[in-house]
Amino acid sequence: MRDRLTPLAGFAIAAILLFAVAPAVLSDFRLNLLAKFLCFAIVAAGIGLAWGRGGMLTLGQGVFFGIGAYIMAMHLQLADAARLGNDVPEFMEISGISELPGFWQPFSSAPVAILGILVLPALVAAVLGYGVFKRRVRGAYFAILSQALAAALAILLTGQQAIGGFTGLSDFRSFFGFRLSDPVNRQMLFFIAAGTLLVVVALIRQLNRSRYGELLVAVRDAEERVRFLGYDPANIKIVAYVVAAFLAGIAGALFTPIVGIISPADIGVIPSIAFLIGVAIGGRTTLLGPILGAIGVAWAQTSLSESFPSGWTYMQGVLFIVVVGFIPAGLAGLWPMLKGWLDSRKKLPPAPEEPAAVATEEKVQAR
Repeated sequence: MRDRLTPLAGFAIAAILLFAVAPAVLSDFRLNLLAKFLCFAIVAAGIGLAWGRGGMLTLGQGVFFGIGAYIMAMHLQLADAARLGNDVPEFMEISGISELPGFWQPFSSAPVAILGILVLPALVAAVLGYGVFKRRVRGAYFAILSQALAAALAILLTGQQAIGGFTGLSDFRSFFGFRLSDPVNRQMLFFIAAGTLLVVVALIRQLNRSRYGELLVAVRDAEERVRFLGYDPANIKIVAYVVAAFLAGIAGALFTPIVGIISPADIGVIPSIAFLIGVAIGGRTTLLGPILGAIGVAWAQTSLSESFPSGWTYMQGVLFIVVVGFIPAGLAGLWPMLKGWLDSRKKLPPAPEEPAAVATEEKVQAR
């Protein structure tokens, strides 16, 4: 009974903090900033599943984050253009593009855009995962490949003026009919991000506690043994990789209207590594560690970079090295380590007492 009530109590506390306390104590600017951090936390939850539980060092989550973000940005640009009576978005007119490119046209429909956000990142991950894991590519090779994909996508987008080039897409006026200039609607975006994060946490928890979650850990720790038991480790990895991509795509779609801009700089190698750093610092093998780590690192980057604009990158790198080198379980593992140390101290046997007869004899001999 207690095992059931504890998660429910945790979800209730999180819901109260996000839906009641945060809007009451934070300004509109800070609340919007927290909504941005929640998007990063959604990505981190997926990385925690793929890397923490599955052992796949995913250095390219920016690819799937970018797919969801750009699909949402394209739909918002087209919706604004239709509202103004224009054939193409304003940035295309400025760039001299008078005809809407063919790959833009499907995303003028809201259902198609939502479907694309949900399906395309997962589909790309499924195809990539099938080609990689079926060939038994893993470890550093998989990490390098995923990072190269993020770099390639950022370079590709930089050279495409039809999707904004290196400046990206910005200046969104509405979100599915709601004006983004209205503070009430921006608060609505925060609630959507908060609710999505809670659903994601529930999903990841269910996967971790399921038989699939046990198989995923088994693949991480002893892949060959899992294969000998009759399971295909590649299929198990593909599912985790697809779920992580699916969550990253949703996070990217929410990030676009919340922040108001998406550009290649937001989806390249550096953002992908930043996602990973937050997960590592928080504790990749735990449920809440990646989420809290991502929020904490994003908050520290925003706060400390204002005071130490040139030193934050070095501080982030030092923190990452310290955690990986000395606290592999992340900050979430500090309490278990401390508790284990205290328990070991309590269990130390007391020093043996000298028998009274021996002590008396020694005293007599001394005299």
